[in-house]
Amino acid sequence: MMKKQTFALYFGNRGFFPESLIGSAREEMVKAVTDAGYGYIIPPADMTRYGAVESREEGRAYAGWLKAHEGEYDGVILCLPNFGDENGAVAALENAGKPILIQAYPDEIGKMDFEHRRDAYCGKFSIEDVFHQYGIKYTVLAPHVVHPLSADFRKNLNDFAAICRVVNGMKKFSIGVLGARTSKFKTVRYDEITLQKYGITCETFDLSEVFDRVSKYDDNNEKVIAREKRLLEYTNFTLVPGKKLKTLAKISVVIDDYIEEYKLDCVTIRCWNEMPDILGIAPCVLLSELNDRGIVASCEIDLCSAINMYSMQLASMKPTACLDWNNNYGDNPNKVILFHCGSTAQSLMKEKGTVTDHKMFAKGCPGCGWGSNEGRIAAFPMTFSNCKTENGKLTFYFDEGKFTDEEIEDGFFGCGGVAVIDDLQRKLLKLGREGYRHHTVIGVGHMANVLNEAFRYYLGYDIIEL
Repeated sequence: MMKKQTFALYFGNRGFFPESLIGSAREEMVKAVTDAGYGYIIPPADMTRYGAVESREEGRAYAGWLKAHEGEYDGVILCLPNFGDENGAVAALENAGKPILIQAYPDEIGKMDFEHRRDAYCGKFSIEDVFHQYGIKYTVLAPHVVHPLSADFRKNLNDFAAICRVVNGMKKFSIGVLGARTSKFKTVRYDEITLQKYGITCETFDLSEVFDRVSKYDDNNEKVIAREKRLLEYTNFTLVPGKKLKTLAKISVVIDDYIEEYKLDCVTIRCWNEMPDILGIAPCVLLSELNDRGIVASCEIDLCSAINMYSMQLASMKPTACLDWNNNYGDNPNKVILFHCGSTAQSLMKEKGTVTDHKMFAKGCPGCGWGSNEGRIAAFPMTFSNCKTENGKLTFYFDEGKFTDEEIEDGFFGCGGVAVIDDLQRKLLKLGREGYRHHTVIGVGHMANVLNEAFRYYLGYDIIEL
């Protein structure tokens, strides 16, 4: 469970402008943040003149207060009730270490006299200009000026919260790699050194060690029995032989052991051919269940897809999925069937899936592939994205579309859904030319603006435009 997000509140002032507006701004911003379900910390009103920051001295006082509350806030909201002072803001926030949202109050017709005129419209530019000069990272969202108690600011606040989750979560995290990349899939190669440069640590484990750990769990182990019960509640296992269910439960427990032991944020798993050939199962449904639990899990050692899954899970606080660009949908050039064998989170599906003997594995070894959670993906607005490591850089694409309610025939194996994406054919040409993989990652909701802000301005990833 993610803890309640908390924002440090900052209020700017400039002596030429009415300081009487600051007191109401402090009250209104607190109400806006708490009404939206977030926490806040705010410096005492008597820490500075008028409860806002104007001078460098007041800025240093705010910086000291912020330092004393290090670890208690996820981002800073820089509120401009009037023009604000850029030098005080720099002194206050140069070392904040978290994303900063700059919000400026609008002026009101009928209150444009000297006692009420804010000029925050102009002051916001001054803050941005000087922050840019100092290299201080910040976020600005449309509209340029916005009242804290407006619906527009509520959306800004929710977007900023998502940006903070992505930035703070991705500055440093670990991915567990269970097994080596299969030699048949050079499409999922990646560069660990490049990833480490961006704070992404890969912890690799040989599949033989995974299998050895599985073999050491007894059928009557409490953790195995509890996981078996969890799986039976999760989706439809009525077709699955009892012995195969027991094996799936053991593997699930072992994956959790790795996550706990190495404090992993994500995992990616070598799911074929050894798991079907040696253990007689397909781990698809286990990845599905992990993603629904909030633990990002990708298949086929597609570590780059796991990175994207993690980013969009942070942004949306909902499960994500790694899918194949798999089939055309009739002759509509903007529609595509996105599919994977059965690893899609149950909560992204129209209804409970059914765990089957993986048809691709069963073709050569019937009964060796129990674990594919088959079904259909629900209709929802979505964002799709992926990344690659190349020439020492981590480069992403992202765009938006939606899943439709359109049917896919019953004989279609696995878990798929029909997606519609504007100008899809041109975008597919671009992705192919740029060397992106046959997988894409989907998340719930339209998140392109959030990802662009977090990736480009805070995390320093490279972006290609589709």
